[in-house]
Amino acid sequence: MNDDILKPGRVAVITGAGAGIGAAAARHFSSLGMRLYLFDRDASALEEVARDLDRPNGIRTLVGDVTSIDDLTALRDGAYDSFGEVALLMNNAGISAGASPWDNLTGWRQQLEVNFLSIVTAQSLFIPRMIAQGSRSAIVNLGSKEGITTPPGDTAYSVSKAGVKVLTEQLAHELREQVGDRITAHLFVPGYTWTPMNASHRAPGSEKPDEAWTAGQLLTYFEGRFRHGDFYILCPDNAVTPELDARRILWAAGDIVEGRPALSRWHPDWKDRFAAYVRS
Repeated sequence: MNDDILKPGRVAVITGAGAGIGAAAARHFSSLGMRLYLFDRDASALEEVARDLDRPNGIRTLVGDVTSIDDLTALRDGAYDSFGEVALLMNNAGISAGASPWDNLTGWRQQLEVNFLSIVTAQSLFIPRMIAQGSRSAIVNLGSKEGITTPPGDTAYSVSKAGVKVLTEQLAHELREQVGDRITAHLFVPGYTWTPMNASHRAPGSEKPDEAWTAGQLLTYFEGRFRHGDFYILCPDNAVTPELDARRILWAAGDIVEGRPALSRWHPDWKDRFAAYVRS
């Protein structure tokens, strides 16, 4: 369904392209022959990614901050001035700053600005131009399973990613109503993936745990689901199967429907019942 987007010569714009999933996306899309406009706040990391790809006529880079509307405007204008179209906008940039329900207001603001509001801004800037260009295109927003089952630990991160889920669902609906399938939206939800952000939560120099996928594996899985036209691109890893993901998501929804305590999966009175449910 989306073979006309992931094809040689078409243009992918990627935020947070200097490392992790964004850098893997740049490598993957480049291997398909796509032209790239890469955006990151880390100039040296961005330069290294572009240099490794070694396609000077098919790659442009811009150093900037996704929380700046001026920088995102420059990204849009640069992409259209350089290439004349955007086939794929991947809103990938994200952070995990740590913030509980009642502390670290700075962390709250940072995560909402980077993980959520930057996507709202990018969509407001790119979508009118994508509609006007006429050719088929797509928007991919990076979500998280923490925005679906919302586990305890980093409340602000979970809230920001829950917002991305709802935003992208609404976006898909509105685009379908206005332009049919000419512009589609997709929620990209990684499993446990070994990225610099995840590595920062372990001791310096730690090797990739067996449970994690590499970012390259993640993009290979993404391509297959995206080409198929899936909206929810929910990715497994080496520890969590699609079946286990489905059970966890259904249990979380059951908290509301069945009147269980909030986050009952982690509640002392319910965690054994959740384990039995998963085993069944």
